Amino acid sequence: MARERREIKRIESAAARQVTFSKRRRGLFKKAEELSVLCDADVALIVFSSTGKLSQFASSSMNEIIDKYNTHSKNLGKAEQPSLDLNLEHSKYANLNEQLAEASLRLRQMRGEELEGLSVEELQQLEKNLEAGLHRVLQTKDQQFLEQISELQQKSSQLAEENMQLRNQVSQIPPSGKQAVADTENVIAEDGQSSESVMTALHSGSSQDNDDGSDVSLKLGLPGVAWK
Repeated sequence: MARERREIKRIESAAARQVTFSKRRRGLFKKAEELSVLCDADVALIVFSSTGKLSQFASSSMNEIIDKYNTHSKNLGKAEQPSLDLNLEHSKYANLNEQLAEASLRLRQMRGEELEGLSVEELQQLEKNLEAGLHRVLQTKDQQFLEQISELQQKSSQLAEENMQLRNQVSQIPPSGKQAVADTENVIAEDGQSSESVMTALHSGSSQDNDDGSDVSLKLGLPGVAWK
């Protein structure tokens, strides 16, 4: 005869429930042991009876298996974290895209584009915003003009002061020095030559005079010492 299958539900009799618990616990532990031996697996079982009594089975060390379980659970939590971060990044990206689209639309409207869907109140508000922006632009431009004018005035004052210092230095030069400077400037201005070329010409002229004198002394038959 076929064995009758018992309905899976709570056994009402406490004695029968305790007997069934003991039998099935031994069978469960036996299956766990067979699984660990056949498959070289780490198996740990923890069972509490209805009275709170602890029964456990471990193929190796219960503490080592529990530590391994805790480590694996932490790693699973870390592996699931990127998916949460990715969803958050997608949400931020969508929000930024919306803000960018809204800002682009406002910019085009400030340029006078895509104004058809705006109401009168929105157009008046846009006009106020443009007027306020134009006022700030003009104010900034005027400020920059004033700063440039102030810089030019400072440079003008500095140049005037340097010019005055040069005039004072020129006034302190002796009259002879001024005349020599003026003569040198006139020579340079008339001949277009430098001071070095003028001195070279003077030396060459003196050399030529000496040569003429020696020639005259030779023609007269006089000794050069007496001529000198």
